Amino acid sequence: MRYLLVGLGNIGRKRQALLGDRCVATADPFNADAQYAAAEDCPVDAYDAVVLATPNQSKLDLLAFCVERGKHVLVEKPLLLTDNALAQRLSDAAKSTRAVWYTSYNHRFETLIGSARNHLRSGSIGELYHARLFYGNGTVGNVVGTWRDQGLGVLEDLGSHLLDLAADLFGCGGQHFQAWSLEHHEAASLDHCILASADGRIVLEMSYLAWKNTFSIDAFGSRGSLHVSGLQKWGPSELVLRERVLPSGVPIETHEQAPGGVDPTWQRDLEYFEALCAAPDWSSSAGNDVWISRTLMESAGA
Repeated sequence: MRYLLVGLGNIGRKRQALLGDRCVATADPFNADAQYAAAEDCPVDAYDAVVLATPNQSKLDLLAFCVERGKHVLVEKPLLLTDNALAQRLSDAAKSTRAVWYTSYNHRFETLIGSARNHLRSGSIGELYHARLFYGNGTVGNVVGTWRDQGLGVLEDLGSHLLDLAADLFGCGGQHFQAWSLEHHEAASLDHCILASADGRIVLEMSYLAWKNTFSIDAFGSRGSLHVSGLQKWGPSELVLRERVLPSGVPIETHEQAPGGVDPTWQRDLEYFEALCAAPDWSSSAGNDVWISRTLMESAGA
């Protein structure tokens, strides 16, 4: 497929390098390296698909422009939908032109998150009792005073990833989550938050105040527990599976590791998107987008 890349910032540059010659055009009003100032300036017959790597406030209009013209769209997360009617209009437009709309949450494609998914779905830890996901870094100093220091802050940035993973791994998509803590210490927007499912079984914590990059998943069930630590973009990651010993005792452990210094998620994510585009049945990520959007906004009282 031939791609138009809209947004030539940090994430856009990553996508451009990954696409190589398949990126036939770029558009960005603020980057002189882009071929076009706006997506509308590029001839529509020059590309088949679009990557939207723009700030959140411009994504909805661009998504509508693309799907109405029958262009498949990969949207960099999050896609914040303001209401169900808007989501339905976009879905109807995409379906009428057979344009695939996919909002990318690339952490789904981490090597050990894939292993964790397989273990959970095969029942390795039994009935899930409770789980905690943590995603933190120390980037608040890079956020303050920029366009990112607005809206819902870390809640929409890192929190959207955690909600997506909670839905993917634990099947809680569509469920109600509530805010346990909403804080802003150094940023004008939120920089540390804790959300939890209505029953308190799944807890999500996200922070720009973690100073050392930290990612973890801890899930406890009737037969054992599962623990993921690290993301490959930062360094080696590890999965530990613990088999419960009855009535009590030191569990039996197995370990899996994935190398650091590489980030395979971008390529896997792109391959997944292209498989959706090639599939005979039309699809979109509207349901996931609506749920994540509603959860973020309701949690923040927006």
